[in-house]
Amino acid sequence: MDNLVVMSVVIAVLVLLAVGLTVGAVVTRRGRRAAPPLPPIPPAPPVPPAPPEAEAPAAEAPAAEAPAAPAVEAPAVEAPPAPPVRERPEPTAGRMVRLRARLSRSQNVFGRGLLSLLSRDHLDEEVWEEIEESLIGADVGVEATREIVDRLRQRVAVLGTRTATELRALLADELVEVLDPNLDRTLRATRPDGTPAVLLVVGVNGAGKTTTCGKVARVLVADGHSVLLGAADTFRAAAAEQLTTWAGRVGAEVVRGAEGADPASVAFDAVRRGIETSVDTVVIDTAGRLQNKVGLMDELGKIKRVVSRHGPVDETLLVLDATTGQNGLEQARVFTEVVDVTGVVLTKLDGTAKGGIVIAVQRRLGIPVKLVGLGEGPDDLAPFNPVQFVDALLGAEPLGVDA
Repeated sequence: MDNLVVMSVVIAVLVLLAVGLTVGAVVTRRGRRAAPPLPPIPPAPPVPPAPPEAEAPAAEAPAAEAPAAPAVEAPAVEAPPAPPVRERPEPTAGRMVRLRARLSRSQNVFGRGLLSLLSRDHLDEEVWEEIEESLIGADVGVEATREIVDRLRQRVAVLGTRTATELRALLADELVEVLDPNLDRTLRATRPDGTPAVLLVVGVNGAGKTTTCGKVARVLVADGHSVLLGAADTFRAAAAEQLTTWAGRVGAEVVRGAEGADPASVAFDAVRRGIETSVDTVVIDTAGRLQNKVGLMDELGKIKRVVSRHGPVDETLLVLDATTGQNGLEQARVFTEVVDVTGVVLTKLDGTAKGGIVIAVQRRLGIPVKLVGLGEGPDDLAPFNPVQFVDALLGAEPLGVDA
């Protein structure tokens, strides 16, 4: 009896559990169909970033590297050329004395050679012929040589002079005499009316004409004159540049034209500019092609005529290369027929044994040698002094005559 009661209770409990489970499932399905959708959840408000801490700043994510831009080089800026340093030319007084060592290289003919012949115990006809040959070999010229020898023979015969010092004095006297120390060798570098004096420089290319123009400018500046240079040698490309370089050293202005321009026009402009700037002297470098070209001679004549519209040409200097010897005399003759040469500049006189060309030029042309070039230095152009010249050629004690 008791067992039946227990079993009935268990069965009843199981039935109740089964019914409860079934009813919960049905209710759940119905609630799902009838319940409204839940509202959307609103987004959370933005959270302000925390201020960075000074001690430990927040690390940023590395950004992707952008491609490097090509390097652009800044254009090179050239510094302006430095102005030429203005030089102070060496004074002209006594230049030949200071340059005597260079000039005395020519003494092997005039000095040791001639004095050795004159000091022989017996001066017979053969010795006098040797003396003549030595002088002619030194480019003194035939006419001048005969005159020197004839006068020496007479004086030696009359005076009976035999010592070396006396013979040197006799020879020096004759050489100075034939060079004619009374000739006017000054440069006409100024005018009384205050307008610029005009100096034309002529000569063949190769004689040192343009270089001589630059050195003449230095001579004038050294003596206290203001100078302007005219580059009228327009047929030689380097002439104007060369002249500009020389002018820059002494602070002189240069008037130049285009390559191949009319030389007379450039010369005319140079003189006009000289008048405007009130300089003392205008030095004009002219064309110097072969002297036997009729065109060149015509051009030189034209330059002189055109320049003369401003006033007369005060000085025409002919530049001759001393090493050309007697050949230079033909050059000189052609130029003198065209432009009325008033003075000669002998270049390259140092280091040559033919210093007698000074005598030959003066005797043949009747034109004084006014300047001589005794080296390559800028101040190696010296005013010519016959006494100092002979003294250097003979290479012994000074003759005791000042410049």
